Amino acid sequence: MGLLITFLLGLFFILGSLIVKFFKNTKLIENLSISIALGTMASLVVFDLIPEMLEHMKDVSIIISILLIFCGIGILKILDLFIPEHDHEYGFHHHCSEQNLIHIGIVSLIAIILHNIIEGMAVYSLSIDSPKTALLVALGVGLHNIPMGMIITSTMQHEPKKYRIITLLLATLSTFFGGLLMFFVSSMINDFVIGALICLTLGMILYIVLFELIPHVLHSDNKKVSIFGIICGIIIILISSLFE
Repeated sequence: MGLLITFLLGLFFILGSLIVKFFKNTKLIENLSISIALGTMASLVVFDLIPEMLEHMKDVSIIISILLIFCGIGILKILDLFIPEHDHEYGFHHHCSEQNLIHIGIVSLIAIILHNIIEGMAVYSLSIDSPKTALLVALGVGLHNIPMGMIITSTMQHEPKKYRIITLLLATLSTFFGGLLMFFVSSMINDFVIGALICLTLGMILYIVLFELIPHVLHSDNKKVSIFGIICGIIIILISSLFE
Protein backbone atom coordinates (compact mmCIF):
# COMPACT_ATOMS: atom_id res chain seq x y z
CA MET A 1 0.00 0.00 0.00
CA GLY A 2 2.79 2.41 0.94
CA LEU A 3 4.64 1.89 -2.34
CA LEU A 4 1.45 2.46 -4.32
CA ILE A 5 0.80 5.72 -2.46
CA THR A 6 4.33 7.02 -3.10
CA PHE A 7 4.02 6.07 -6.78
CA LEU A 8 0.69 7.90 -7.13
CA LEU A 9 2.20 10.89 -5.34
CA GLY A 10 4.73 11.30 -8.14
CA LEU A 11 1.98 11.48 -10.77
CA PHE A 12 1.06 14.98 -9.61
CA PHE A 13 4.21 16.21 -11.36
CA ILE A 14 2.90 14.86 -14.66
CA LEU A 15 -0.41 16.60 -13.97
CA GLY A 16 1.45 19.88 -13.47
CA SER A 17 3.30 19.37 -16.74
CA LEU A 18 0.05 18.66 -18.61
CA ILE A 19 -1.52 21.81 -17.20
CA VAL A 20 1.29 23.96 -18.64
CA LYS A 21 0.86 22.30 -22.02
CA PHE A 22 -2.92 22.22 -22.40
CA PHE A 23 -4.43 24.97 -20.22
CA LYS A 24 -4.23 28.70 -20.80
CA ASN A 25 -5.23 29.85 -17.30
CA THR A 26 -2.51 27.99 -15.42
CA LYS A 27 -2.42 30.63 -12.70
CA LEU A 28 -6.01 29.88 -11.67
CA ILE A 29 -5.31 26.14 -11.45
CA GLU A 30 -2.10 26.79 -9.52
CA ASN A 31 -3.92 28.98 -7.00
CA LEU A 32 -6.70 26.43 -6.57
CA SER A 33 -4.34 23.46 -6.09
CA ILE A 34 -2.18 25.34 -3.58
CA SER A 35 -5.24 26.57 -1.64
CA ILE A 36 -6.68 23.05 -1.43
CA ALA A 37 -3.25 21.80 -0.33
CA LEU A 38 -3.15 24.46 2.42
CA GLY A 39 -6.57 23.44 3.77
CA THR A 40 -5.71 19.75 3.55
CA MET A 41 -2.26 19.91 5.09
CA ALA A 42 -3.14 22.36 7.88
CA SER A 43 -6.08 20.12 8.83
CA LEU A 44 -3.84 17.05 8.74
CA VAL A 45 -1.43 18.66 11.18
CA VAL A 46 -4.23 19.36 13.68
CA PHE A 47 -6.41 16.27 13.31
CA ASP A 48 -3.95 13.50 12.36
CA LEU A 49 -0.23 14.15 12.66
CA ILE A 50 -0.10 15.81 16.09
CA PRO A 51 -2.33 13.14 17.73
CA GLU A 52 -0.27 10.34 16.11
CA MET A 53 2.97 11.97 17.20
CA LEU A 54 1.73 12.25 20.79
CA GLU A 55 0.64 8.61 20.74
CA HIS A 56 3.95 7.24 19.46
CA MET A 57 6.19 9.61 21.45
CA LYS A 58 4.32 9.44 24.76
CA ASP A 59 7.26 7.70 26.46
CA VAL A 60 9.81 10.10 24.96
CA SER A 61 10.77 13.58 26.16
CA ILE A 62 8.76 16.33 24.47
CA ILE A 63 12.07 18.12 23.83
CA ILE A 64 13.22 15.26 21.57
CA SER A 65 9.93 15.45 19.66
CA ILE A 66 10.30 19.21 19.19
CA LEU A 67 13.92 18.82 18.04
CA LEU A 68 12.85 16.21 15.46
CA ILE A 69 10.09 18.53 14.20
CA PHE A 70 12.66 21.31 13.76
CA CYS A 71 14.92 18.82 11.95
CA GLY A 72 12.08 18.20 9.48
CA ILE A 73 11.70 21.94 8.97
CA GLY A 74 15.47 22.33 8.56
CA ILE A 75 15.75 19.55 5.94
CA LEU A 76 13.26 21.24 3.62
CA LYS A 77 14.72 24.69 4.30
CA ILE A 78 18.17 23.53 3.21
CA LEU A 79 16.78 21.90 0.05
CA ASP A 80 14.67 24.95 -0.78
CA LEU A 81 17.79 27.13 -0.76
CA PHE A 82 18.64 25.46 -4.08
CA ILE A 83 15.21 26.05 -5.62
CA PRO A 84 14.83 29.49 -7.23
CA GLU A 85 11.93 31.71 -6.20
CA HIS A 86 8.95 30.65 -8.28
CA ASP A 87 6.29 33.26 -7.60
CA HIS A 88 6.48 34.21 -11.27
CA GLU A 89 7.81 31.03 -12.78
CA TYR A 90 5.87 31.41 -16.02
CA GLY A 91 7.65 34.70 -16.66
CA PHE A 92 11.14 33.21 -16.49
CA HIS A 93 11.61 33.20 -20.23
CA HIS A 94 10.78 36.92 -20.46
CA HIS A 95 13.81 38.06 -18.48
CA CYS A 96 16.20 35.11 -18.42
CA SER A 97 18.56 33.93 -21.12
CA GLU A 98 18.10 30.37 -22.34
CA GLN A 99 21.31 29.34 -20.55
CA ASN A 100 20.07 30.77 -17.25
CA LEU A 101 16.73 29.09 -17.80
CA ILE A 102 18.43 25.69 -18.22
CA HIS A 103 20.51 26.33 -15.09
CA ILE A 104 17.37 27.15 -13.09
CA GLY A 105 15.72 23.97 -14.37
CA ILE A 106 18.68 21.72 -13.49
CA VAL A 107 19.19 23.19 -10.01
CA SER A 108 15.46 23.01 -9.33
CA LEU A 109 15.31 19.41 -10.54
CA ILE A 110 18.15 18.25 -8.26
CA ALA A 111 16.60 19.91 -5.23
CA ILE A 112 13.11 18.65 -6.09
CA ILE A 113 14.34 15.05 -6.52
CA LEU A 114 16.09 15.10 -3.11
CA HIS A 115 13.04 16.77 -1.63
CA ASN A 116 10.74 14.08 -3.08
CA ILE A 117 12.91 11.16 -1.96
CA ILE A 118 12.67 12.40 1.62
CA GLU A 119 8.93 13.02 1.29
CA GLY A 120 8.47 9.54 -0.18
CA MET A 121 10.29 8.03 2.81
CA ALA A 122 8.09 10.02 5.19
CA VAL A 123 4.83 9.08 3.46
CA TYR A 124 5.79 5.39 3.34
CA SER A 125 6.67 5.42 7.04
CA LEU A 126 3.24 6.88 7.80
CA SER A 127 1.59 4.12 5.74
CA ILE A 128 3.09 1.49 8.04
CA ASP A 129 1.10 2.86 10.95
CA SER A 130 -1.90 4.49 9.21
CA PRO A 131 -2.51 4.05 5.45
CA LYS A 132 -5.38 6.58 5.60
CA THR A 133 -3.17 9.31 7.06
CA ALA A 134 -0.44 8.49 4.53
CA LEU A 135 -2.95 8.78 1.69
CA LEU A 136 -4.21 12.14 2.93
CA VAL A 137 -0.67 13.46 3.43
CA ALA A 138 0.14 12.30 -0.10
CA LEU A 139 -2.91 14.17 -1.39
CA GLY A 140 -1.83 17.38 0.30
CA VAL A 141 1.80 17.07 -0.78
CA GLY A 142 0.71 16.05 -4.29
CA LEU A 143 -1.47 19.14 -4.72
CA HIS A 144 1.48 21.23 -3.58
CA ASN A 145 3.68 19.45 -6.15
CA ILE A 146 1.45 20.32 -9.12
CA PRO A 147 3.09 23.79 -9.43
CA MET A 148 6.51 22.10 -9.19
CA GLY A 149 5.64 20.00 -12.25
CA MET A 150 4.64 23.25 -13.94
CA ILE A 151 8.03 24.77 -13.05
CA ILE A 152 9.98 21.83 -14.48
CA THR A 153 8.05 21.93 -17.75
CA SER A 154 8.20 25.71 -18.16
CA THR A 155 11.95 25.94 -17.45
CA MET A 156 12.81 23.00 -19.72
CA GLN A 157 10.51 23.89 -22.61
CA HIS A 158 13.40 24.77 -24.97
CA GLU A 159 15.18 21.47 -24.38
CA PRO A 160 14.80 18.40 -26.68
CA LYS A 161 11.65 16.36 -26.03
CA LYS A 162 13.64 13.28 -24.97
CA TYR A 163 15.49 15.31 -22.33
CA ARG A 164 12.25 16.82 -21.02
CA ILE A 165 10.63 13.37 -20.70
CA ILE A 166 13.63 11.98 -18.78
CA THR A 167 13.61 15.02 -16.49
CA LEU A 168 9.91 14.64 -15.74
CA LEU A 169 10.27 10.89 -15.12
CA LEU A 170 13.08 11.48 -12.62
CA ALA A 171 10.93 13.92 -10.69
CA THR A 172 7.88 11.65 -10.90
CA LEU A 173 9.64 8.48 -9.71
CA SER A 174 11.70 10.14 -6.97
CA THR A 175 8.93 9.85 -4.35
CA PHE A 176 8.49 6.17 -5.25
CA PHE A 177 12.25 5.68 -4.84
CA GLY A 178 12.01 7.20 -1.35
CA GLY A 179 9.20 4.79 -0.52
CA LEU A 180 11.25 1.89 -1.91
CA LEU A 181 14.16 2.80 0.37
CA MET A 182 11.84 2.69 3.38
CA PHE A 183 10.38 -0.63 2.18
CA PHE A 184 13.78 -2.32 2.41
CA VAL A 185 14.46 -1.06 5.92
CA SER A 186 10.88 -1.39 7.25
CA SER A 187 11.79 -4.56 9.19
CA MET A 188 14.12 -2.42 11.31
CA ILE A 189 11.41 0.11 12.20
CA ASN A 190 9.99 0.06 15.72
CA ASP A 191 7.46 2.27 17.49
CA PHE A 192 10.03 4.94 18.38
CA VAL A 193 11.34 5.11 14.80
CA ILE A 194 7.78 5.52 13.49
CA GLY A 195 7.21 8.29 16.03
CA ALA A 196 10.45 10.00 15.04
CA LEU A 197 9.53 9.80 11.34
CA ILE A 198 6.10 11.24 12.11
CA CYS A 199 7.84 14.15 13.90
CA LEU A 200 10.07 14.73 10.86
CA THR A 201 7.03 14.56 8.58
CA LEU A 202 5.18 17.00 10.82
CA GLY A 203 8.12 19.41 10.56
CA MET A 204 8.14 19.11 6.76
CA ILE A 205 4.39 19.70 6.54
CA LEU A 206 4.66 22.73 8.86
CA TYR A 207 7.45 24.15 6.69
CA ILE A 208 5.39 23.73 3.52
CA VAL A 209 2.30 25.26 5.16
CA LEU A 210 4.05 28.21 6.87
CA PHE A 211 6.72 29.16 4.35
CA GLU A 212 5.27 28.10 0.99
CA LEU A 213 1.50 27.72 0.99
CA ILE A 214 0.42 30.55 3.30
CA PRO A 215 2.64 33.21 1.64
CA HIS A 216 1.39 32.11 -1.79
CA VAL A 217 -2.26 32.33 -0.72
CA LEU A 218 -1.73 35.71 0.96
CA HIS A 219 -0.26 37.11 -2.27
CA SER A 220 -2.92 35.53 -4.47
CA ASP A 221 -4.81 37.92 -6.76
CA ASN A 222 -7.97 35.81 -6.55
CA LYS A 223 -8.92 35.61 -2.87
CA LYS A 224 -12.27 33.95 -3.62
CA VAL A 225 -10.55 31.00 -5.32
CA SER A 226 -8.08 30.76 -2.43
CA ILE A 227 -10.82 30.72 0.21
CA PHE A 228 -12.82 28.19 -1.80
CA GLY A 229 -9.77 25.94 -2.13
CA ILE A 230 -8.91 26.12 1.59
CA ILE A 231 -12.49 25.23 2.54
CA CYS A 232 -12.44 22.30 0.09
CA GLY A 233 -9.20 21.04 1.65
CA ILE A 234 -10.64 21.20 5.16
CA ILE A 235 -13.82 19.44 4.03
CA ILE A 236 -11.76 16.64 2.47
CA ILE A 237 -10.10 15.92 5.83
CA LEU A 238 -13.32 16.23 7.82
CA ILE A 239 -15.14 13.81 5.50
CA SER A 240 -12.23 11.35 5.64
CA SER A 241 -12.44 11.37 9.46
CA LEU A 242 -15.96 9.95 9.21
CA PHE A 243 -14.53 6.71 7.79
CA GLU A 244 -12.09 6.05 10.62
